[in-house]
Amino acid sequence: MNNNSLNICILAAGKGTRMNSDIPKVLHEINNKPIIHYVIEKSLSLNPELTVLIIGYKKDLIKKSVENFDVNFAYQNEQKGTAHAVEQCIEQLKHSKGETLILSGDVPLISIKTLSKLIAIHKKNKSLASILSANIDNPYGYGRIIRDKHDNFIRIVEHKDANPTELLINEINSGIYIFNTEILCNKIPLIKNNNKQAEYYLTDIFEFISNKNVSIYTTNNINEINGINTIEQLKNIEKHL
Repeated sequence: MNNNSLNICILAAGKGTRMNSDIPKVLHEINNKPIIHYVIEKSLSLNPELTVLIIGYKKDLIKKSVENFDVNFAYQNEQKGTAHAVEQCIEQLKHSKGETLILSGDVPLISIKTLSKLIAIHKKNKSLASILSANIDNPYGYGRIIRDKHDNFIRIVEHKDANPTELLINEINSGIYIFNTEILCNKIPLIKNNNKQAEYYLTDIFEFISNKNVSIYTTNNINEINGINTIEQLKNIEKHL
């Protein structure tokens, strides 16, 4: 892929209530560097045309922390879900061609190698959307990847909305995706919040994209897709770094 046609959106608007801290989750440090810096550095190494950081809680602190990076900002002042977060970028994305990579600001171990493979598979298959997945022993809390008997993608179901059979699935959604930018901009406003959390899930965008146009790349490195929601998880990830 010509990365001049690549946009990147990084979700970093949440408070991170389980961190039990007044500091935004993405500003907690690993080896004396904020979590969000790791994600931005890897993003910029892909040479994107545009990188948008979606911020909300204590946004001025985050802007100050990342002032030396070449990033734009979008603002999610109310936490209404991942689709709502990405929707705040649409004004900046809608005139762009190419693809848009969606990253989470609290996943600092994601590797450039894996992101490059996800992008390459997306390009090779001429997909409209591609998902990074992983198979883990304890998938509790993660959205599950639902496939048909031929191993083709059907949908993603969030843990809290999954039925007992779906909860047995070990292939999980990492929360990292790449979309055709035009498709992303056109389909995201169609997402509704008809779920137990009354949130706008980005995963629901796949209801509006044909399954045959969706690719999945599965990483074997489980650690790289681990997010940070607690101080304990922060300490565990620090060990890997």
